[in-house]
Amino acid sequence: MATTLRLKTHWHQPGTPKSAGQTASAIAFMVWRIARQLIDRLRAAGFDVEPGPMYFGVLRETLVFLAQVADRLAWLQLSPEGRADFTAALVRRLAGLLDENETDLLGPPPAGEAPWRDRFIDQFNTLSDHYADFGFNAQDGPDFGFSRYHGSRLEPLLPEKDRRWVLDQVMAVESPDAVALVKKAMQGVFSQERGPRRNPVLGGE
Repeated sequence: MATTLRLKTHWHQPGTPKSAGQTASAIAFMVWRIARQLIDRLRAAGFDVEPGPMYFGVLRETLVFLAQVADRLAWLQLSPEGRADFTAALVRRLAGLLDENETDLLGPPPAGEAPWRDRFIDQFNTLSDHYADFGFNAQDGPDFGFSRYHGSRLEPLLPEKDRRWVLDQVMAVESPDAVALVKKAMQGVFSQERGPRRNPVLGGE
């Protein structure tokens, strides 16, 4: 069984204002850990997420999904400008973490190809248009289509024997648990923010 993830979600000095970059860096580190735990849990459930390109393919898709969740939650907490700054900083930090790890384990991309970092940012930008079609409720999190889309993105990345089952596993178990951890992290980090209240039901934007 995968080890339960414990997250520290509060600042040492909660009354000190934080920049978008500082806040995003804290959330990015937590999202990174949550995404890797999701893969650990898939493996513990019998899915063969092999080390190497397959692992990083699943990790990228999961980071994009969780970054989309964080963006929707930021919409509830921040001004439009603050949300844009936060999400941009979050994605850049996740891209940096991914680049460091992929380069360490796989080496740099072939000559003439985009760096791992840029590939992730491009993937986030492209899939943002897709995720925008799905809803998000402040209490319940992503709607059916939102979570299903994430699972459907993982299907072709896994071995043939696992593709039939991963969608159900992600939607019933992994997505709800990962989203709950992101919500907890966001609530902790933003607990001192004083922003306008937003409509709790979010459609695509």
